[in-house]
This record gives sequence, structure tokens and C-alpha cells, in this order.
Amino acid sequence: MTLKPTHDLHVTSQFGPRAASYVTSAVHASGEDLTEIAVLAEQRKPQRALDLGCGGGHVSFHVAPFAGEVTAYDLSAGMLSAVKAEAVKRRLNNIITRRGSVERIDSDDARYDFVASRYSAHHWHNIAAGLSEARRVLTPNGIAIFADAVAPEVPLLDTHLQAIELLRDSSHVRDYAPSEWVEFLKAAGFKPGAPKLRRIRMEFASWVTRMATPEVNIKAIRALQSTMPRDVADYFELEADGSFTIDAMTIEAAP
Repeated sequence: MTLKPTHDLHVTSQFGPRAASYVTSAVHASGEDLTEIAVLAEQRKPQRALDLGCGGGHVSFHVAPFAGEVTAYDLSAGMLSAVKAEAVKRRLNNIITRRGSVERIDSDDARYDFVASRYSAHHWHNIAAGLSEARRVLTPNGIAIFADAVAPEVPLLDTHLQAIELLRDSSHVRDYAPSEWVEFLKAAGFKPGAPKLRRIRMEFASWVTRMATPEVNIKAIRALQSTMPRDVADYFELEADGSFTIDAMTIEAAP
């Protein structure tokens, strides 16, 4: 029997070959949440900032003008290479890259006074460990901010969301509900603020193309969408072409 890769290796294999598309993705390169992170960085002017699970590097690019140094941290060497090249292109010389797992951050305690993570946590193998590590590396007077897609609190809606997410990207773990985020942050030693919720439209064709979703999975997603109960389809604002709207959240957390 052929051995399957670990989750970390699977995430790397999923995103490494698609690094360039995430750097240029309009969905990832803009948004109210990204602006919110940049505004917080401008207010705090951190000496050392950590972009945890940096992906295409958009948090790093937005924080760098206000920070002494930004560490773009990710599992994928391909992502980090793309971020480094883009940082050079943008003349953001204070961005450095480091490869590693969020569950075991390669850093001394209390090294960073600003920690941010955006659209990464739903891929983490162990969110409790990842948030504990984020708390460990944050200075006593620092601030953390997390942004991600979130699940509805209603189980029926939650189940449908996780199903289409996993069909689209087999490295998906879970979109957590806002209430789960608050409890995870408290358990990690943070003092979380109130979640700020928003809605984001996902254009179906680009959503599956960006992840190179296999055709058989695309058909499965569309089949699942076609059988959604009316209240589920209405909640996700399901459109004829498969496009839909999801919930997203930003939440600040003090140490």
C-alpha cells in the first residue's frame, strides 16, 4: 500500500506549485481585513512583525511600511520564494522569509511585538498548538490579529460549508465558527476582542481554478450545491454559476 503524505507535506504540495497565483490573486491582495491589519500596524509601528502562514505575502507587504522587520513565515518553500521575489520587486527590504510549521514556530519567546495571520488557520493541523505558539512568541505589550473565513454557528450550514471547502481543496481542515475562535484564543492565553464579521463573495470559476481543483471534485461541488436545501442556498447566496458568499472574520487579541 502506498503511504500517504503527512498533512504538512500535503499542504506544501497543494500550495507550492500555486504560489505565483496567490501573490497575484485579487481576492487575496485586497479586502477590508487586510486594510484593518495595515491600519493596526501603522498605529503600533512594531519593531518585529510576524506574518504567520504568510501564503502570498500580502500581510507582509501591507505591514512592512510600518515595521522595522517583517518575518514571512510559511510551510511552503515555493510560497516563500514567491514572496521574497515580490518583496524585492516592491523594494520592501525589511521582509525576511522563514520556513516552518505554525505548531512549532522557529523563534525565541517574546520575539515579535506584532503577530498577524490571514486565511491560513483553516489549514492548520492543530489550531490550539498554533495559537499557543503565536502567544509564546508575542511580547507582553504586543498585539495579534487573525483573519479567516469562518463557519456559521448553525450545524446545517457549517456542514455544507466544510463539505465544499474540502472538495475544492483536500488540505482544508476546518473553517472555525467565531465562538470557537474566541475559546481557542482564550485557551492559548490571549485576551480576544470582539470578532468583526463580514461577508465575501467567492466567484466560482476563479475559486476552483486558483486551487487547480480536479474536474471530478468540481462536479461534486456543483452536485452538492444543486441539492442544498433552500435555506442553505439562501444563506450562502448561491448563484446559478456556483458562485456563493461566505462569512469572514478579523479578531484582535492581546497577550
